[in-house]
Amino acid sequence: MSGATHTAGPRLYDRTAELAAVARLSARTAAGRGGVLFVTGNPGEGRTSLLSRAASDFPGTAYRVAAPHHRGPWSAARALFATLAPTPAAARRALRLARGEGGPARAVATLVTEAEPVLICVDDLHLWDAHSRAALAAAWQEAEGRGSGRPGRVGWLVSTARHHRFPEVPGAETVRLGRLTTAGARALLADLCTVAAPAPLVGERLLDEAAGHPGVLAATVRRLTAAQLAGTRPLPQPAVDDTVLAEVYGGLLERLPAASRRLLATVAVAVLAGRTGADCARAETYGVRDGGGGVGGRASARASAEPLEGLVADGLLRRRRGGAVGFDDPFLGRAALASARPSWRGETRAPGPATGATPSADPPTDRPAAGAAALARGQGHRADRLGPSAAVRALSPVARGRAQLVRGLAALAGGPVMDAHEELLQAAELLRGRAPVEASDARFLAMEAAWAGGDVEGCLAALDGGEDVRGTERDFADGLSAALTVRLDDARTALTRVVTGDGATDDPRLLLRAGSAALVLGDTATAARVHARALVRARAEHRTALLPRALEQLAYAELRAGRYSRAARTAREGLRTAEATGQHNVAAHQHAVLALVASVEGDGTAVTEHAGRALATAGPHGLVQAATLAEWALARAELGRGLAAQAAARLVPLVRPGPRGGHFALRMLVVPCFVEAAVATGRDAEAREAAEEYAAWAALGVDGPAQAQLARCRALLGEGEAPAYWFGEAVRRHDSCGNDFERARTLLAYGTWLRRRRRPGDARGPLRDALVTFERAAAGGWAEHTRSELRATGGASGGATDPAALRELTPQQQRIVRLVARGATNQEVADHLSLSPRTVDHHLRGVFARLGIRSRVELPGVVDGWDADREARTVATARPECR
Repeated sequence: MSGATHTAGPRLYDRTAELAAVARLSARTAAGRGGVLFVTGNPGEGRTSLLSRAASDFPGTAYRVAAPHHRGPWSAARALFATLAPTPAAARRALRLARGEGGPARAVATLVTEAEPVLICVDDLHLWDAHSRAALAAAWQEAEGRGSGRPGRVGWLVSTARHHRFPEVPGAETVRLGRLTTAGARALLADLCTVAAPAPLVGERLLDEAAGHPGVLAATVRRLTAAQLAGTRPLPQPAVDDTVLAEVYGGLLERLPAASRRLLATVAVAVLAGRTGADCARAETYGVRDGGGGVGGRASARASAEPLEGLVADGLLRRRRGGAVGFDDPFLGRAALASARPSWRGETRAPGPATGATPSADPPTDRPAAGAAALARGQGHRADRLGPSAAVRALSPVARGRAQLVRGLAALAGGPVMDAHEELLQAAELLRGRAPVEASDARFLAMEAAWAGGDVEGCLAALDGGEDVRGTERDFADGLSAALTVRLDDARTALTRVVTGDGATDDPRLLLRAGSAALVLGDTATAARVHARALVRARAEHRTALLPRALEQLAYAELRAGRYSRAARTAREGLRTAEATGQHNVAAHQHAVLALVASVEGDGTAVTEHAGRALATAGPHGLVQAATLAEWALARAELGRGLAAQAAARLVPLVRPGPRGGHFALRMLVVPCFVEAAVATGRDAEAREAAEEYAAWAALGVDGPAQAQLARCRALLGEGEAPAYWFGEAVRRHDSCGNDFERARTLLAYGTWLRRRRRPGDARGPLRDALVTFERAAAGGWAEHTRSELRATGGASGGATDPAALRELTPQQQRIVRLVARGATNQEVADHLSLSPRTVDHHLRGVFARLGIRSRVELPGVVDGWDADREARTVATARPECR
C-alpha cells in the first residue's frame, strides 16, 4: 500500500482505450463530479501498472491502496483509512465512522480535505474482505445515485481479477484488459531486454509462446540468461514452463478453494485428452504422465456439477457451443494442472532403465541438441507443442476418469444427454475402487442423464454396480431400480427411508434426492416441501451453481401438485439462473414447465413460445422428458380451444409405449387428456385401450389424482346413464386429492355431457362451478370454453346480477347472501339463522358456483343489481294502473 504519489508512471503498451477511460475519470473528478472506473483483467495483464500510471498522470492528489496481507473483517477498510489519514488516530476515527451510520463515504469525506481533486486507486478489490467490499460498494452506489455533493471531488479507480463480479454501481465504467498485439509485445520485449536485444529467432519464439500476455512474457525473460537470449544456449523446453506460470498465476490459484483448483486441473486434463495431433500439447510437458500410478483416495478431488458451474459463473471457465467447458485463458489451465498434487495427476519421470518405462514409438533423441536444431530452423516453438496421442493413454485412471466426468457434466448441462450418460458411466468405471465417492457421483449423474433422455435401461445400467454405495444412497439406488421394474413394494420401503433420512438433513444435494424419491412415490406435496427446503439451503449457502437444478425440481413438483402459479414463478426464476450459468438443458425443462402452466391459463401465444423453445433444445439434445411436457402443453392448449382432433393427433405418440413414445414417467399422466380428445373425435377404440392401461397404473397408487381422472375417463367412455355415476365419482375423488384445475375439467366435461343429453338445467350447476374455478386459476381459455357451454344451455349465463340467477338460489341461500352483503361474518350469519358456521360456508360455496363469482366482496354489487331489477319491474307493472 502507498500514500499520495506523483512518481513517474510505467510505460504501457496497447492501452490507448484504457488510458482514455482513465483520462475521462480524471476529468470528471477535476470537474467535481467524481465517479468510479473498474479495471478487470487476468493475472499479469497489467492492472497494477495501469493504476500506477493513472496515479502518476492525475493532476491532483492520488492515493494507491493495495489489499492487506492479513484478511479479516474490516482489514481492507483499515488499510484504506491508514493511507488517507494524516495520523493513526485520524485513521481509527474514520474507521469507526465508516462502520457506523455514516458509512465509508462520510469517513472519506472527513479525510479528504484538500481543495484539489483526489484519485483513490484501489488494487485487487477481489482480495479485500467482504465487510470492506460491501461497505465501499454501498458508498459508491450512494454517491452515484445522488449525482452531486461533496464526495464528487473523489474519483475511484478500482482493479480486480477478471473472475470477480463487480458491484452494481450506476454510471460506473468498466474496462477489460486484454492481450497485447504483436507490435506491442515486441516493444515490451525490447524494453525488458535492457542489456542487448534478443536473437531474432529467440525473440520470435518468446513472442509466440507468450501469446501477447505481458506478465508471462516478462516472467519468461527474467528467468533467461544472457546466453539464452543471445541464442548461443538453448531455451528451456518450453520457454513458458510451469515455473513461469506459477509466478504469474500462483497468487490467483492459491486463493481459490482446494476443490476449485483440483477441478480446474481436471478440466485441463479433459481439454488435453480431447486434442490430437498438432493441437495436443505433450503430456510430459504438463506433468501428467502416469509414473507409478499415484492415485488419490477417498479424500481426492470431487468433480461435481455444482463447483463446475460455479467456475463457469465466475468466469474462470467458459461453456462453449455444444456444452463443452474450456478455458478462455489457456495459461490458466496449464497453471492449474501444474499446481495439482503429483499424487493426483501422476508423477513425471524420465523414461529409462531405472523406471522401466515402456519405450516410446519415437526414436530416442538428444533433446538439447534437437531443441537447438529446431530453434535454428525457427520451428522449435512449434515442435514443443506436438505430442503423440499416447500422452493421453499415459494418464492415470483417476485422471482419465475425472476428465471423462468433466466432459459428462458439460454434456449433461448443455449437450446431448445420452452422450453425457456414456461419458459418466465410463468415468464411474475408471474411478471405481480408486475414487469411490466420485464413482458414486458419476453413476447417479449418469442416471439423471438417462432419466432426462427417457431411457429406462440406461437408468438401470447407471444404478447397477454401485456395490460401494452405502446408506441412503444405496436405498435410493435400490428403490429407484425397483420402481423402474415395477416392484413397488420394494420401492416404497427403500424410497421412504430416503425421504425420511435425507429429507431431515440440511445438505441441498441430499434434500434434492429426497424430493425426487417423494415424487417417484407420488407424494407431490412432500416433494414440493423438500425441494423448497433444498432451494432455501442452496441460497443460504450461496451455492449459485446448484440453484438452477433446485428450481427445476421444485417447479416440476409444484406442477405435479397442481400449484400452477407457484410453478410458473419458480420456473421463471429457474430459467434466468439456468441461462446465466449456461445450463441449457435445465432451461429447456423450465420452458416446458412454463408451457404447461400457460396451457392451464389458456395463453396460446405463451404456450407456443415456451414449447417451441423447449423443443428446439430437446430435439438435438435428446431431452425426451422436456419434449413430452412441451407436446403435452401444446395438446392441452388445443383441447382448451376446442381443437380436439389436433390434440388427439399430437397425443397419440406420447401415450404409446416404446422408444418412439413419450417419456416413461409421463406417459400415463398424459392419458386422461388423450382420452378426452380421442372420445371427442370418435377415436373410441384407442381411448378405451389407453384407459385400460391407465386403470392398471392407477391401481398402483403412485399418483394421487389418478383415481379421480380414471373415473372421468370411464365417464367419457361410458354409455347410457353410466357416465352420470362416474362423473359424480370423479368429482368426489377430486375433492380428496386437491387439484382444483382437474376437478374443474371434470365438471366441464360433466356439464357438456348433460347438455348434450338435453338436460340444460342440470348442466348449468357443474358448468358454473367449473367456470368459477377456471377464473380463480386465471385459466382464460378454459373459462371462455366453459362460458360457451353455459350459453349453449340457454340458461342464465349473463352474469351474477342476472335476475334468473336469483331464482336458482334456495330461500336459505338468498337470506345468507343478503346478510353477507351487509357485511356479516359467517359466525354472525350462523347466529342469526341458527346454523353452524360450517353450514354457512357450504351454502356460500354453492352460491359462488351458481353466481359465477369469486368472493364475498362481490355480493353487495350482486344484491344491488337484483334490487334494481326488482324495482324496475315494479315500476313497469304499476304504470298501467296509474293511467
